[in-house]
Amino acid sequence: MACLKPFEQLAKFAASQCRQVPGYQPMKLPSKFDNIVIAMSSGVDSSVAAAMFSGFPNACGIYMQNWTETRSEREPCHERDWKDVQKVGAHLNLPVEKVNFEQDYWLDVFEPMLRDYEQGVTPNPDIGCNRFIKFGKLRAHLDASLGTGNYWLVTGHYSRVLQTESKALGLNSWHLLRAFYAPKDQSYYLSQVPSAALPALCLPMGVLTKPEVREMAHDLRLPTAHKPDSQGICFVANSQHGKISRFLEQYIPSHAGEIITLDPITGERTEWGRHTGLWNYTIGQKVGISMPQGDPRYQGAWFVADKRVDTNEIVICKGRDNPSLYKNRVVLKDFSPLGNLNDVQEAVKNNLAGGAIHIQYRSLQEPAKVSRCCWETTEAGESRLVMTLEQKQRAMAPGQYCTIYHKERILGSGTILASDAVEANK
Repeated sequence: MACLKPFEQLAKFAASQCRQVPGYQPMKLPSKFDNIVIAMSSGVDSSVAAAMFSGFPNACGIYMQNWTETRSEREPCHERDWKDVQKVGAHLNLPVEKVNFEQDYWLDVFEPMLRDYEQGVTPNPDIGCNRFIKFGKLRAHLDASLGTGNYWLVTGHYSRVLQTESKALGLNSWHLLRAFYAPKDQSYYLSQVPSAALPALCLPMGVLTKPEVREMAHDLRLPTAHKPDSQGICFVANSQHGKISRFLEQYIPSHAGEIITLDPITGERTEWGRHTGLWNYTIGQKVGISMPQGDPRYQGAWFVADKRVDTNEIVICKGRDNPSLYKNRVVLKDFSPLGNLNDVQEAVKNNLAGGAIHIQYRSLQEPAKVSRCCWETTEAGESRLVMTLEQKQRAMAPGQYCTIYHKERILGSGTILASDAVEANK
């Protein structure tokens, strides 16, 4: 593999029969004289993606500064990352541009995240960043400078954008699919990307494995070849705080409340301690609380079973696998289809019986099969998507994005409004 140039390696894997998806055409790649913009984050994946197209005459890199950490004594993460991007650009003889979307990130991603935490739900700002910044503001910036539809946007995400070759899937339509390399699949994080972005989006990592990418980076002697993968949100992981709770306490006021248990039979309420804010907890999280360990009824670890926003209470239960943590019906709001809604609804309807419709509400989790699915409209005119799962799932927290798949293809996603346990035939 190392004897081939990076783009030749990519083309080889893109055409490989074993890495294709039935019903879809092989991955389309930019042509030599196309305008190509590589979104570079300073990580090894986007660096290898840049190397693949660095020999193309109209290729360039672009780095987005979305956040400035002002409270840390260390060098801000965006400065370190920008320096790494410049090193990669110089190594590849690839021009790179830096753009600043901090204001957009603050308004479209950060402030909504804070509001969600204050309301007691569990948001995912990474998905919001992809929707509003990487495939929103960045595309608008490139449309203005290069012309709408006049460029390819290349990113280092592990996912695939493929065009259908089957009438059953919608002839010549574009879809977002899981990556070939399942351990790094990032399709969940891209589930809110607008459909209009897909025809000109190139995700080269989608047909590669992480070891292959690392090997390419090593062979090319890229400055980021041995850089660790990023973990979590940049503005938290690289700040002086290191943990989301310590970071958020700068922005969200504390509203103390009770930590309670509920008797499963009588419903009797017992107080065990105080919490500093609902935003500090998520469903399924282990709680460090002192319980009377001399009593067998209270020995062991305790977990968050519910967050009562109206009374500002945390309800806890004993044991990681406590039945109260497992639900098999989930209600989504603000569902965003990836494609035409009617086509998405038809795909769900036609494939439920075969067990090919499933969900994920966390990245890289084992997909959960859907047995029933229906769209409902509330009295206020709001649309809800209600799904019953074949098996109960642990810790489906309100606010999390829930993505619906038909086999490898993303059909769309919405945010979890509620979940509960029902009989399988209901």
